[in-house]
Amino acid sequence: MQVTQNPQVRAPITSPLVGIHPAVLKLMQKKFAEKNEKLNQDFENYIQDFFSWDLKSLPELTDLKDLNKTAERILLAINNQEKIGIFGDYDVDGTTSCALFHFFFKSINYPVTIYQPGRFKEGYGLNPSSVLEAASDNIKLLITVDCGITSDLAAITALEKGVDLVVTDHHNDTLPEMVKAFAIVNPNRRDEKEHSELKALAGVGVAFCVCLQTRNLLLKLNRACPSLYPLLQFVAIGTISDLAPINSVNRKLVRHGLKQMPKTEFSGIKVFLKPDERNSEFIISEKIAFNIGPLINAKGRLDHPEVAFQLLISETMDQAIAHYRVLEINNNERKFIQGKIFAEAKTIALKKIGDDPTLKALVLYDPSWHEGVIGIVASKMVETFNLPALVFTNAEEENILKASVRSILNLNIFNLLSECKDFFKKFGGHKMAAGLSLHKDNFIPFEHFFLELAKKNITQNTTIGKPFDLELDPKEIDKKLVDDLMALEPFGPQNARPVFKSKNLHLESYDILKEQHVKWNFVLKHMPQKRLKGISFNYFDKVNFIHPEEIMKNQKFSVFYQLGINNFNGISYLQLHVSHLEFIYE
Repeated sequence: MQVTQNPQVRAPITSPLVGIHPAVLKLMQKKFAEKNEKLNQDFENYIQDFFSWDLKSLPELTDLKDLNKTAERILLAINNQEKIGIFGDYDVDGTTSCALFHFFFKSINYPVTIYQPGRFKEGYGLNPSSVLEAASDNIKLLITVDCGITSDLAAITALEKGVDLVVTDHHNDTLPEMVKAFAIVNPNRRDEKEHSELKALAGVGVAFCVCLQTRNLLLKLNRACPSLYPLLQFVAIGTISDLAPINSVNRKLVRHGLKQMPKTEFSGIKVFLKPDERNSEFIISEKIAFNIGPLINAKGRLDHPEVAFQLLISETMDQAIAHYRVLEINNNERKFIQGKIFAEAKTIALKKIGDDPTLKALVLYDPSWHEGVIGIVASKMVETFNLPALVFTNAEEENILKASVRSILNLNIFNLLSECKDFFKKFGGHKMAAGLSLHKDNFIPFEHFFLELAKKNITQNTTIGKPFDLELDPKEIDKKLVDDLMALEPFGPQNARPVFKSKNLHLESYDILKEQHVKWNFVLKHMPQKRLKGISFNYFDKVNFIHPEEIMKNQKFSVFYQLGINNFNGISYLQLHVSHLEFIYE
């Protein structure tokens, strides 16, 4: 792994085998045990790797099939002064991939043309019309990022028009045979190594690999090419936002990206950060997941992603601020539309569950729902009901429905949907999320088939999931615990933020905020001088919530929560992010 690293950049927290908070050590033992390994065998090596920041310990990112072929073709294009086009998906992963390529080619003084489709006009992926547009612009080399693995018709069009198509993607290949492109760089190609850790790369991670190998070839030719290390900031944003698994590879890449962000030189990243965040040593993954990612996504959900891309490549803070304000407006509009659709979808779901208590999945459809937000609505349905959710709406194409699909923790939704692929016009995705389209006439037969399939495959053990990771005595909650938990960053799939369960808390008071959220004020039963503050966002949206007034009446309860620090008006305090409470019956 040959990424030049700024020698001044250091990990904010070192490997904590000695002096680690006991609760964090227990969490690490649980993580290790879940890998079906013995705790007394290589546990220390596991710990050392988990907390490692060493980029040199990564597997060779340049081992992917067709990667060298792709890099050589890029060099040929540069040498022959051919026009290069980059075609990216409209989500955060695709947009950050486009920004990464933009800055890479800018660093070697070679201009490229960036294309992104609109969700509603062109739709997902590389279509023949986009190839024709590139050909009319005299593009000789077209590189896809975060899409293209199912674009067989577009690949044929590229061949016909004399455009060399390179597909870089990370989605599962669902075609009978691979797209007939000049080259395909995808860690999830059928002929890639079966257990390679590179399979977890997001689209932006694959794009980084392409740039890395291109740089390696340039350096071999004694041609200047700056370090790619700053580009890991885009890898971090895209990887977290796309919910890519946080395995050993992504953990290291993302950590170095998050480490650089407070002092970033990219105006399009700096604009997202508050003054206190710019003075921190590390941007936490939650900032990406709940602030940066949704804002970048906002424009592409409702319109065209161009403004989001222009924001990321802004040359000045004035440009970045102007684009940021547009995204804020779009994001507020998105929230309003999303809230309305979620309320309608929840009503439908409650009726379906009432009609069939054995239901194992939610298939929801309304022709008026906005296509740009059904993915978020599907995620919120999973959060609310703990069932996989498929949210359908009408597509632009007549008599075609589109769906966004989100899964629960222990279910591979891609594999389950693959058994239904004869119903689909288009289908793609991964373990936790998918997208599909089908003819309207196929909807009812598909719904019946899928729901029966779900009942056979989704057991009680699947839907139970993991309600909490560790039971914690409230006396153990202190700043050291929060600091040591920070060493587990970044959080995401395969490294979820830990959920704790605690008893022996007394609810002193509560406040309901905006009729949705609850602010909790707890005291320890055996240490009444110690107080803990908590917050539950969208508490009253959840199914089977217990009203805080009932908690006040019956003080025997357990709290399920995540731990964090709330910084407000220069004041910092420990905060419990409460997911739910349960009564204790003795």
